[in-house]
Amino acid sequence: MPPVFPLQPLLDLSQMRLDQAARELGELIAGEQEATKRLALLLQYREEYHARFMAAAASGIGQSEWSNYSRFLARIDDAIVPAAQSVEATRQRTLAGQQDWMGKHGKVRAFNTLADRHRARAAGQEARGEQKTSDEHGARRHAENGTGQNLFQLFSTAIPAV
Repeated sequence: MPPVFPLQPLLDLSQMRLDQAARELGELIAGEQEATKRLALLLQYREEYHARFMAAAASGIGQSEWSNYSRFLARIDDAIVPAAQSVEATRQRTLAGQQDWMGKHGKVRAFNTLADRHRARAAGQEARGEQKTSDEHGARRHAENGTGQNLFQLFSTAIPAV
């Protein structure tokens, strides 16, 4: 069994933080979409109401109706301003959330790279150990046959210690 990656707790913590950042980013994106949809609905409603106002004005309306249409359009305009500000604010929060997620993703990638290197190094050490054991076993068997007594001594000193 390969040795445990010493930074595994940090990798796990970074992964948990990345998952949380992804959930938060999803919520931010949903909030931005909702704010954008509200603004679009307000703009569409204003456009439709303005078109009705223009059609009514073309066919002739009284002073009170003109005033009612104008006040209502002004109220819609007053609602559009904060809705547009809300869209911009949610866009900024979404951008910040994306940057936060990207930073956390970079940390997880870095820890994963270190973990991969650790596993590769451990696998290489294990392979070298197995090869050394196999070579020593083969040299002993050769020595037991009586033909390679000096070869075993020569071979075992030529293998560097791991």
